[in-house]
Amino acid sequence: MSKLVLKIIKTLMSEGKNRGIYYSFIMFFSHLLGILRGSFYKLVYFKNIKSSIYSLQSQSQIEIFNKNSRVFIGKYVFIRKNTSIRIDYHGELILKDNVFINDNCNINCVNKISIGKNTKIAPNVCINDHDHNYKETSIDHLIRGQVIIGDNVWIGSNVVILRDTVIGDNTVIGAGSVVKGKVPANSIFFNKRDTIIKNIINKDRYISEAN
Repeated sequence: MSKLVLKIIKTLMSEGKNRGIYYSFIMFFSHLLGILRGSFYKLVYFKNIKSSIYSLQSQSQIEIFNKNSRVFIGKYVFIRKNTSIRIDYHGELILKDNVFINDNCNINCVNKISIGKNTKIAPNVCINDHDHNYKETSIDHLIRGQVIIGDNVWIGSNVVILRDTVIGDNTVIGAGSVVKGKVPANSIFFNKRDTIIKNIINKDRYISEAN
């Protein structure tokens, strides 16, 4: 506890020089509220969540729908606003130390999702370890898999990560990518995009041809 207090004091002093005392206080108060929200969810789901100190900011929520679901949250995990985390069935969600999750992200876990240490997730990222069984070849309406994300990974904005994906350590996932399968460590992953621009010489003719 003394180490934590010392770290908070050092951080406040450092941020006070860079931001100003007033704005540093506002930031600290926001973080404190996030820690209290995280503690609230830990209390509500005391049988399901095991965690160190973590921050869950306003309008973000954790929903657990099964007594067998488990959530493990490491030290100094920071989850920003409007993020939705849902765990069901025998789902196991692991957020290791110093994971950062930005605004408007969605994590849906029914089997296993693991996010490694120091991984940063940009806004509007969606992570699913399952698909809906639209073929209805079995009683189960879900097809379950896993998502394993390594340490020191950067995931860009608007990325969708699908079931049965393994992302190696120190990897960058380019913004807007759809990821499925194995991504090797120490690599940059992105979906190739083609940009098409058409000149409209005769507007009326172009519309007629389009119709």
